[in-house]
Amino acid sequence: MRAFAVLPLLASMLAACGGDEGGGRPTLNWYNFPDDSGALQKAADRCSQASGGRYRIAYNKLPRAADGQRQQLVRRLAAEDDSLDILGLDVTWAAEFAEARWIREWTGVARQRAVEGTLRVPLETSTWKRRLYAVPYNTNTQLLWYRQDLVPTPPKTWAEMLAMSATLAQQDKPHYVEIQGAQYEGLTVWFNTLINSAGGSILNRTATAPSLGPPAVRAAGIMRELAHSPAADPSLSNQMEDQNRLAMESGTAAFELNYPFVYPSMKANNPELFKSFRWAPYPRVDANRPSRPTIGGIDLAVSAYSRHPGLAFEAALCLRNRENQLTAAIEGGLPPTLRALYDEPELIKQYPFAKEVLAALESASVRPLTPAYQNISIAISHTLSPPSGIQPVSAVNTIRDQIDDALRSEGVIP
Repeated sequence: MRAFAVLPLLASMLAACGGDEGGGRPTLNWYNFPDDSGALQKAADRCSQASGGRYRIAYNKLPRAADGQRQQLVRRLAAEDDSLDILGLDVTWAAEFAEARWIREWTGVARQRAVEGTLRVPLETSTWKRRLYAVPYNTNTQLLWYRQDLVPTPPKTWAEMLAMSATLAQQDKPHYVEIQGAQYEGLTVWFNTLINSAGGSILNRTATAPSLGPPAVRAAGIMRELAHSPAADPSLSNQMEDQNRLAMESGTAAFELNYPFVYPSMKANNPELFKSFRWAPYPRVDANRPSRPTIGGIDLAVSAYSRHPGLAFEAALCLRNRENQLTAAIEGGLPPTLRALYDEPELIKQYPFAKEVLAALESASVRPLTPAYQNISIAISHTLSPPSGIQPVSAVNTIRDQIDDALRSEGVIP
C-alpha cells in the first residue's frame, strides 16, 4: 500500500502538465493488449479505487495481433482523438509515436518515478533522442528450454546445440530445435539477437545508418546452418512462438528458444514431459561473448491529445507499480520491469527461472530504436525468409540497402 500513498502528492506536482483536469470524476481510457488472465483489469480497478474518486480507469482491449494494435492507435492518434489517455505501446513503437508528436514526454517528478528501480534495458525501449516517452509496464525475453532426459547438460553455444541435435538424430531420438522461422516479427527478433550476440547491431549508435557488417553475416549464417541441419523442424519456415510451444509439448523436439509462457503451458498440457523440462541461458554465438536476447514487452505512454494528462501520468505510474506488476507476472506470465521484484519470494515460487530471466534482461538487446522500425523489420523478415534460402553475404547486402532506403524516407509509416 505504500506505493499508493505518494499518488495524491504526485498528482499535485503534475498539475502543471495537465492543466485543468475538469470537474467530476474523469474516465481515463487505457488502451492495451487483450489480457485473458484478468491482471490488467485488476490493475485498472485498484488504481481507480486508490485515486480516491479523482479518476476512473477504463481498460479498453486492443486487437490481439500487434499489427492490429498499432493500426488502431495510429489511426486514432492521427485523427487527434482526445478519448485516448494511456497507451500500451509495443517496445518498438515509442520512437515512431514520439517523432509524430502523438505522445507526451515524461519529465520532472513523473520521469523520476518512472525511472526509479526500473531495469535499464527496458527503459531504452521507452527512450527517443535521450528523452523518456513512456514507462516500461512489463518486459519479456527468451530462454533456452530443453529436455533434461535427452540433454543432461544444456549447450552454451549455437555450435554445441546443433552438434547435440545431430547426435540425437543419429540415435533416432527427438532432436529438433524449435525457433521462430516464419516471415514475421519473430524472424527479425531471431536475427537481432544473433547479430547483437555476435558483437554487432542493425543500426549505428545514432540510428541514422545501417551497421550490420561481419556480425550480421555471422548471424545470417547461423540461421542458414540451422535450416540445413537435422535440428530444423520441417515446419521451420511457418513456425511462430505458439507452434514452437506445441511442437515441444508433442515430444518431437529437444530444444526450444521461446518466452517463459511455455513453462506453465508444458506443466498443464504434458505433466509427464514437464518432469524433465528445464531452462538455461540463450545460447551464445561465441563462447567468450555473452548472448544478448532481444527483449519484448509493453510500455505505457500518455497521449498528446488526452484531456487529462496530469491524471494520466499518475494513473500510468499506478498501473505499473510493484503490486500490479507482481500480479501481472504471477497471473498473466508477464516478467516485471522493476528490479526488486526478482527477489520477491512470491515471484520466485511461480518463476523458478527468475534468476535466468533477470540475467538475460540485464544483458539483453533491443530492436532498432527508430521511427522507421516497421519498414526495417519487414525488410529483414522478407529477406531472411525462408531461412533455408539465406545466402548470408547477399542477404545482408540486400538488408543494408533496404534499411538505408527506409531511413531516408520521410513521415510516419501508414
